[in-house]
This record gives sequence, C-alpha cells and structure tokens, in this order.
Amino acid sequence: MRHLFVMIMAVMCLTAKADDARMSQALAQCQDGNYSEAIETYESVLASGQTSATLYYNLGYAYYKSGMLGKAVLNFERAKRLSPNDADIAENLEQVYSLTDQMQTIEPVFFVKWWRSLCNVMSSDGWAWLFVILFVLVLVGVGLFLFADAIALRKVGFYSAIVLFVIGVASLAISIEKRSEIIDGNEAIIMASSTTLTTSPDKNGSEMAVLHEGTHVDILSQLGEWIEVQLKDGNVGWLKKSDVEVI
Repeated sequence: MRHLFVMIMAVMCLTAKADDARMSQALAQCQDGNYSEAIETYESVLASGQTSATLYYNLGYAYYKSGMLGKAVLNFERAKRLSPNDADIAENLEQVYSLTDQMQTIEPVFFVKWWRSLCNVMSSDGWAWLFVILFVLVLVGVGLFLFADAIALRKVGFYSAIVLFVIGVASLAISIEKRSEIIDGNEAIIMASSTTLTTSPDKNGSEMAVLHEGTHVDILSQLGEWIEVQLKDGNVGWLKKSDVEVI
C-alpha cells in the first residue's frame, strides 16, 4: 500500500510539473503573438483538470487578442470568481464588456449591493477558512467561559463566543452561496455571434431583442433546448441553450 501511495504521489508531481511547463509554454506563445497556439496549450491544461485564476485570466487574454469576445468574457468571469479582488481581472473584464452589448443595469437596493460587495471580498475557500478560524476562536471563548477563574474573563469569553459564532455563521453562509454560484451554473455568456431573445421557448415566440457575443445573462430555468434568462436591464426571455456557455 505504501509503494502504491508513493507511485500515486510521483504521478501527481509529474503531472503538476507537466502543467507548469505547458503554462510557461503558453505564456511564451502569448508573448510571441501566437495566440491561437497559446489557446490550445491553455485549454489542454484545463482539460488535465487544473484550474486557477491565473490560468483563466491568461486564457481570457489570449481569446481577447484573438478577437473571440465571448470566450474572453467567459474566462475572465471564471477568473474573477476564483480571485474576486484582483484589479487586473476586473479591469480586463470591464474592457471586454465595453466591446459587447451595452445595457443599463438595474441598480439593486443598498443592502443587496452591500451584501454582494461583502461576498466578493474573498473567494468561497477564503470564507470557508475564515469560518474554521472563527469556530476555533469560539471554542476558545467557550473555554474561557467554562474554566476561567476571573468573572471578567468569563464574561469576555461568553460575549466574544456569541459574536464570533454569529460572524462565523455569516461567513459560512457566504461561502456556501459563492460555491453554489459555481456549482449551479446560473450565469452564462452568449457565444453565438448573434441570437434572438424571444417571449416563449419555441420558434413561434415573438422577438424581444437581438443579443450578441459576450453578453452576460442570468439563467432562470431550462426547458429542453431552451433556457429562460434575465438580462442586466431586467428583461426576461428565452434563448437557445446552444447559443450560451455557463460560466
């Protein structure tokens, strides 16, 4: 069993080194202006199971330089989910969005906007680790409350445990929410050069708007080959599922 474990670890190390080599190769291809080759190399790294904000960011940049706005937006969005506070990712994403369909965004009420900003302070893993740290501190506070001799220390332990527990539950909720965004796949980017938003999931639906590559939509439901989506301006309609790719 031990030899098997060593063999597995050796294979994992070799795979990691191979992925690092391909990342370096793709970066060199980008620097030389060979963006189509860089895309193939980055995609092969993704196909091997490796994901990171840097990988998605570099792939998005290669697609952007190749004029493939839909794929560029898609990968920049994926990079943003893994590293929500990265200024370079945000700047490049905004730049690419400026080249796609422009729609007036409905501003959420202040507390929803504040909650979203708070959620984007860290990634899902970051919030999960914060919960673990706070849970340990809660146990410390409970220990003080139960075993400290001084009444003052017992009060500090009791109240800090309550406050830290509430914050910990909130951080766990944010982690779960951000994780569900990734798993559920309720956001998508239009990949087709143009597609029609219709009032119903069939060919007889009335045309609402023509959308173009790179447009961001929220997926509300699915019915066969159709998906119901909401645009940034609040309009809701149906699109062909094949015309979009989930973030």
